[in-house]
Order: sequence, then structure tokens, then C-alpha cells
Amino acid sequence: MSKQVKDKKLGVTLQSEDYSKWYIDVVEKAELADYGPIKGTMVIRPYGYALWENIQKVLDKKFKETNHENAYFPMFIPMSYLQKEAEHVEGFAPELAVVTHAGGKELQEPMVVRPTSETIINSMFSKWVKSHRDLPLLINQWANVVRWEMRPRLFLRTTEFLWQEGHTAHATQKEAEEETQKMLDVYINFANDYAAISPIAGQKSESEKFAGAVKTFTIEAMMKDKKALQSATSHFLGQNFAKAFDIKFQGSDNKLEYAWQTSWGLSTRMIGAIIMSHGDDKGLVLPPELAPYQVVIIPIMRNPEQASIVAPVLEEIKKELLSANIRIKIDDRDNISAGFKYNEWEMKGVPLRL
Repeated sequence: MSKQVKDKKLGVTLQSEDYSKWYIDVVEKAELADYGPIKGTMVIRPYGYALWENIQKVLDKKFKETNHENAYFPMFIPMSYLQKEAEHVEGFAPELAVVTHAGGKELQEPMVVRPTSETIINSMFSKWVKSHRDLPLLINQWANVVRWEMRPRLFLRTTEFLWQEGHTAHATQKEAEEETQKMLDVYINFANDYAAISPIAGQKSESEKFAGAVKTFTIEAMMKDKKALQSATSHFLGQNFAKAFDIKFQGSDNKLEYAWQTSWGLSTRMIGAIIMSHGDDKGLVLPPELAPYQVVIIPIMRNPEQASIVAPVLEEIKKELLSANIRIKIDDRDNISAGFKYNEWEMKGVPLRL
């Protein structure tokens, strides 16, 4: 076993020595996340959550520009719903968290904590879709999901994680297939233009596609450990779930037809992709479009006289940056040395330290 070497000032394992340990060191030292009390769960700390919020803002805007609306669906799903689509329940069975008791009593039917929401959402789509005039139905949900994870790793694989999941219903196969590709393109654009990651897009094999889908498309990017990381997926569901949940609409020719569907998602795993794509032995390196703070100002004031000179200049710079919609933080803590602050904000990957 190779000896672990750490940067003495930062306490971070070098990438060349142990990449996995480097990753965990950076997540903890940069205060992105911590371990929850139950194996596989994580606490996303404010700095990490601010990064997730910026990812949300960008994607939410793109979803709304493509005419999707946000909604929210229950996290508890009747077991019978999952059993309606055989391939779906078989694919998720090993990862399910099942609730058998509630209110001090055993439930007549067990509930599943959502691993994904196709079944609960499509049970509602079957009520809402009656005519071709109801289509397309374009819904997105920001939510948490639970998939029982045997080998957890902060952000990359956790029992509970945050994501968005899009679910759509269409009148024709062509429309649904176009939607599948359109949302894959949204993810490609986000990865390139905001996360500064260049992914490779492609179709998953039959054995690796989403449980219940006809086709699954993915974007994957190469990390610094020379391994590819799946960063987002878009699924063409065909009519599989429509038939399982009886989602029918009356066409313009008055004939009843099953809807054609898609689903697509991106999760907090994207934070892991950003860490591993850009980070170095000094810590995080965050893309400016997503960084919680794009500029951190560290005033050097050793005494009251210097403070009186620096303060007005500081205020001027602050106003100028805020007027340009730049996210800034002034680190004016007086109980910590400037050198400590330099190291801390470099560890946290702030694009510009002033």
C-alpha cells in the first residue's frame, strides 16, 4: 500500500497518491458536505448547497424556456404502483426503502420511498390526460429520492440525494423522441457552458438502460482519475408506462391512443463531477458561472489607521462588483490571519481572490 502524502498546510491527500482519498479530503475541507448519521446519507453544508442552488437556477431557467412547469408529487409510493411496470420494479427492487408501519400500525399495503417518480406521476397523468388537447404535458420536479446504496461516496453515490426529474407525455412517438433529445441537449449545454465540463453523449446498452425505458441516453465525462462519470440521463419511455397506467387520449380522429413519454434527470452527482473535473492538490477549482462566490475580497488591515484607508476602497469595489451582478464575499474576520484566509478560499475554489 502506497504511503499517503498530504499537503502539510492544507491537510489534503495528493491526487497522485490516492485520488479517492483526495476527493473525500476536498469535500470535507472545502465544507461542501459531511456524513449523515445513517450509512449512505449526507449533510449538504451551506457552501455545497449554494453550489447546488446555482446549478438549480441555471437548469430551472432552461426548463422553463422549453415550456416545462414545476410541480411536486408525494415521496411515498404504493408498492402496487411499482409492480404495474414489471421491468421497472425488477430494476429498482434491490435499492428500495420500504415502509411497512406508520402511525403505530402495520400498513395494509407497504409504501416505497421514491427511488424515482415515474409511477406516482403517471398515476396522475392518467387522470389529467383525456384528449389530444391535453398534450404535450411537460412537468419537472425538484425533489429528493432514496436508493439504498451499499458503497456510498459523498455526492457520487448516496442513499438519499437531490435531483430534478422531468416527466412528459406526448401525442406521437416523434414528439417524444424529439423531447428526449432536446433535454439531452440541455444537459450538454449546461455541462459545457456552465460547469466547464465537456461530456460525451451516447445511448446506453440494453443491459444498462433505465428500468422501463425503450432507450436511455446519457452524458458522461472523463474525470481526472481517468474514469468516466455519468452526469445526466434522458429516457425515451415509449408507451410502456402509458399502458401500465392507462394513460389514453382521444385523438383528433376520435380514436383512443396511448400517450408517448419521456423522463430525464440530473442530480447532486454533478457536484462530484465538478470537483473531480477541475480540482487540484490545492482543493476545489470552481467554474465562475456556478461558484457560490465569484470573488472573495480579503482586506489587509493591521491596525485602525490602515482600516480607515482600506474601508472606503473596499466599499467602492463592493458596489462596483454588485452592480455587475457578481457574487462577492468580503472576508473581514479579524481573528484569522490573511494567510489562513488565502489558503481557505483557495481550498474552496473561489475563481478570484482579491
